[in-house]
Amino acid sequence: MLAMPGGKTVLKWGVERRLEFIEFRLYWEGGVNRSDIVEAFDVSVPQASKDLTLYQERAPHNAVYDKSAKRYVASETFQPCFLKPDAAHYLTQLRSVAEGILPAAASWIAHFPPFSGPPVPTRDVTNETLRTVLGAIRDNLAIEIKYQSLSRPEPRWRWIAPHAIGFDGFRWHARAFCCIDQTYKDFLLARIVETRASKPGVVEPGTDTDWNEEITLEIGPHPELSETQAKVIALDYGMRVGKTKIKVRKALLYYALRRLGLDTDPNARRPEDQQIVLLNREVVDENHR
Repeated sequence: MLAMPGGKTVLKWGVERRLEFIEFRLYWEGGVNRSDIVEAFDVSVPQASKDLTLYQERAPHNAVYDKSAKRYVASETFQPCFLKPDAAHYLTQLRSVAEGILPAAASWIAHFPPFSGPPVPTRDVTNETLRTVLGAIRDNLAIEIKYQSLSRPEPRWRWIAPHAIGFDGFRWHARAFCCIDQTYKDFLLARIVETRASKPGVVEPGTDTDWNEEITLEIGPHPELSETQAKVIALDYGMRVGKTKIKVRKALLYYALRRLGLDTDPNARRPEDQQIVLLNREVVDENHR
């Protein structure tokens, strides 16, 4: 801890992180003990005890010691002091661990509830491919890649100048200028078979107008849903006054529409299955290629 003018004490980053962890466990798990801190941060038992004592000093009404459980539990008057609880962040951790993206030890969740979701195919992106693409983005380089597209039976060598990474919900892409087609395109990282050379970049990333331009999608409940059903859908999507807005890069518009189920005629499915519709279809038609 560092003393500041006026008598205030600023916590060191490591200490503050451990206090956030204590609060995370109190808020989401209901309690925390010394061994939790030791295991998560690889600190000594005395240090973990100091952290718990410091937490009680800073938030005296948040934790009560349960002698039978031998741990601190959240009090009825608990109010977060170091953590901003975020349901989306918790669920992202849960999903990432369940899908093998994040090791359980790297998560602050102690007791994982039973979880399942639709299967996500594993995309084999090699370490060397990702490292090369990231280096090209960082240093504004063009790289020569051996790429397998669907339009050719065999992979083809080509030069690209990547400037960003994109994700369509299933697959990772490199957003790059294609030196063969002389335009910006998406290249699936898993289809880059090999890389072999690099040179100074040939274009400025700022010229990728489709990547830099954002489009706002306005969505609302399907108009043929009942009033009660529409209210449920509005709650699901956080709609206000019957609609909500979602911003998406123009370059990712195709993927966004497909993932939201808005890439087909909304009348092709039952209203209960379609659930949402585009309220500003004209904006999408104008920009969707």
